[in-house]
Amino acid sequence: MRAAQYWGNRDVRIQDIPEPEIKPGHVKIRPAFVGICGSDLTEYTSGPNYIRTTPHPITNEVPPITLGHEFSGTVTEVSSPSFAVGQKVVVFPTIYDKSCTACKSGAINMCASGGFIGLSGWGGGLSEAIVVPTDNVLALPEDIPLDIGALVEPLAVAWHAVNMVDLKPQSKVLVIGGGPIGIAVMLVLKARGAALVVVSSRKAGDVLKAFGADELVDSGGDVVGAVKEITKGSGADFVFDCAGYEKSLKDACQSVAVKGTVVTVAVYSKPILFQPNDLLFREAYLTACLGCVQQDFRDVINAIASGAIKPKEMITRNIELEQLVGEGLHRLLNNTEQDIKILVKI
Repeated sequence: MRAAQYWGNRDVRIQDIPEPEIKPGHVKIRPAFVGICGSDLTEYTSGPNYIRTTPHPITNEVPPITLGHEFSGTVTEVSSPSFAVGQKVVVFPTIYDKSCTACKSGAINMCASGGFIGLSGWGGGLSEAIVVPTDNVLALPEDIPLDIGALVEPLAVAWHAVNMVDLKPQSKVLVIGGGPIGIAVMLVLKARGAALVVVSSRKAGDVLKAFGADELVDSGGDVVGAVKEITKGSGADFVFDCAGYEKSLKDACQSVAVKGTVVTVAVYSKPILFQPNDLLFREAYLTACLGCVQQDFRDVINAIASGAIKPKEMITRNIELEQLVGEGLHRLLNNTEQDIKILVKI
């Protein structure tokens, strides 16, 4: 079968590999649509990062690793009655050992030995077939198209981030970063009733307003002053840093209201300078979130099914597997303002 495999820095190859066979407690799936994630780009340009060069403690795999962790598909073989052949599904990609302190507390997204399908082993969505544990598979309602199903994972990350705060209808929220996760956070905030969503980004304003931005601020300018003006001096009750830069975190901590909360959603690619006094004089809180849990997947699926989240416009391009490097990875690296989510159609 054809698959996209990561061999090393800037070395992703579309090649033939053996098709996996079904085994007890697993489901065999033919992927349909696969989203290209920012972590895929990071692995390509500066990895391996999540991808390990020594055997992963759970999968025992090393590169080449089949990529793709945001995906939907159709069941082709089953080993138990949990799913049926032909059923539409999405895959919860988190790999966890079930035995560490984090897993036992229910925080499987923080497993000490954790990883991701599509980055750590067990195959990946960028292939013509994958076999995954039944516990990692969730049914997709028939009325949700498979391309929308590929958006469940990034939307679940956003849902998990919004769960970090006590959102109320009157809440004033600042989202820093207009990339896929920033947009996903916007969609979730609006679906859950946020009254005012301010977005700090350099992306075109009409694009961001289409996803729920009420007010726009140029991320390269005086974000703090603009937010204070919009909120009549109070600042934002909650700030989500979806950008991951020194300036974005500084803007977040200086824009948050008294007793407010800053949530770091982005992964910071390098060490930054941080001034705790920005929070101290507001008695504000700084918290972080990592990935998501299965309940976030279920909540997002329900929100899409009910129409509360309408993410179709996130999809800006569909490409074929053979186009992954040129029209996928390279395009996203060179056209960050034009594309939001590129899906690979298998």
